[in-house]
Amino acid sequence: MMSELLKQYRKKTAPKLMEMYGYETPMAVPRILKVVVSMGVGSGSKDAKMMEAASADLARISGQKPMIRRAKKSVAGFSIREGQPVGCMVTLRGKRMFEFLERLIHVAIPRIRDFRGLSLRGFDGRGNYNLGLSEQTVFPEIPYDQVDAIRGLCVTIVISGDSDEMSEQLLRSLGMPFVASNAN
Repeated sequence: MMSELLKQYRKKTAPKLMEMYGYETPMAVPRILKVVVSMGVGSGSKDAKMMEAASADLARISGQKPMIRRAKKSVAGFSIREGQPVGCMVTLRGKRMFEFLERLIHVAIPRIRDFRGLSLRGFDGRGNYNLGLSEQTVFPEIPYDQVDAIRGLCVTIVISGDSDEMSEQLLRSLGMPFVASNAN
């Protein structure tokens, strides 16, 4: 079964972008390649239960088992040694990616307190978009009463387009609630 977001991309967004930017073929139209969801766990290096809880939360949110990220360098100021676990991440592609984006756009983002729109500053100059969420509880898969600690997470949307403007048009047409262009 195909995701509603993927259907929307194929039927409305891609033809609109083809017309807007003068592409000859649908394969030239910018598309979402992958979504990377990561969660840092500051004291995870000292407490294995915190790392397990963060990993379990990320697995519930993404539907995929996260990969534990380890420190590349020792940092004395943070009491971190090389090789200690410091976070976890998931790379989503294909069907899971579109399902996650659909839940992010239509369920999680509207549940953010005092939400006024996503900032356009999250674009990196190459067409990719980064979004930070301050707590994992905006996803309905995480029961609020079972949360041991509030953790933020970062969502990176990697897009095949080469400009921020094209990527913004792609994400807007898929329903991403950005702030008005002149308000940022």
